[in-house]
Amino acid sequence: MTKPTLAIVGATGAVGSVMRELVSNRVDAWGEIRLIASPRSAGKKLLVRGEEVTVQAIGEDVFEGVDVAHFDLPDEVSAQWVPIAAAKGVIVVDKSNAFRMDPDVPLVVPEANPEQVRNRPKGIIANANCTTLALIPSLAALHRRFGLESMTVASYQAASGAGQEGFDTLYEQIATVAGQTTLGTKAGDVRAALGEKADATFGAPLALNVVPKVGGWKEDGWTSEELKVRNESRKILGLPDLAVSSTCVRVPVAQGHSQAVRASFASDVDVAAAHEVLRDAPGVELVDDPAAGRFPMPIDAAGTEGTYIGRVRASLDFPRSLDFFVVGDNLLKGAALNSAQIAELLLPEFE
Repeated sequence: MTKPTLAIVGATGAVGSVMRELVSNRVDAWGEIRLIASPRSAGKKLLVRGEEVTVQAIGEDVFEGVDVAHFDLPDEVSAQWVPIAAAKGVIVVDKSNAFRMDPDVPLVVPEANPEQVRNRPKGIIANANCTTLALIPSLAALHRRFGLESMTVASYQAASGAGQEGFDTLYEQIATVAGQTTLGTKAGDVRAALGEKADATFGAPLALNVVPKVGGWKEDGWTSEELKVRNESRKILGLPDLAVSSTCVRVPVAQGHSQAVRASFASDVDVAAAHEVLRDAPGVELVDDPAAGRFPMPIDAAGTEGTYIGRVRASLDFPRSLDFFVVGDNLLKGAALNSAQIAELLLPEFE
């Protein structure tokens, strides 16, 4: 049997690099692997499965003979090229925001709605936002047992959510402020220390700071990231009327998004019952022993495939509600890993 051909589009970016590692180290199911990127990256040689592969410039011809393609491109670029690839018979797994809310494009998280991979009239499957993806495995498990009715989320998002530029900006700012032991004690002193690069990438300094804005501004003071958490959670869980409030904050963490959640349910719920559900939930690691200093943190989640949940408490003032803390690697489960898992769900179609 001939193994299907896989393309990684956006292969030179931060998520593309993680995708190359996943394809190399997960199931041995793919035949040819094509690396595709912008024309400026064409000709580079990158390692996949221990072999050097030459990056090809994106164009209509590079999709000939491709069975499945992972797309990790800016929204506007995906909007242009994804339909071209799909028209050539490629099953596209797209990580951008361009198609997530299209009613004819399934938004898939394998722990929640794996059956949706077969419902793709446009030949496109969307990958959710990295913030949403950290939430969904635990929420889906709790919803199946207790019936999710509403949630309030505050996210603490890593610099790498802004791609390689986010990494670079954070580390550069940290290097600049390191050793200056009075910085952050007076208004404006961090901006002055960083100079003209103070607002680079995040619109405000990230070193010694948090920035309560992730994404672009939308109506009524919401950001695009906050609306994604609401709209995508509704679609993935099949709960179009789910009540959601989200505040997204950028924090000086390299890799790993964290979220404080209050979730309310239709049924009575307690910590013991929630622990029972979460221990068996696919893709979820229960890390919940505060007395022993065990709770989820991004420094422990970075580079790992699970989503971690802890600090599970029965809400004091909200009936049938839990408060908890969730962490997931935004480049793995939050992007590349979820995409890889979706592609693996497609493999039976090529047998």
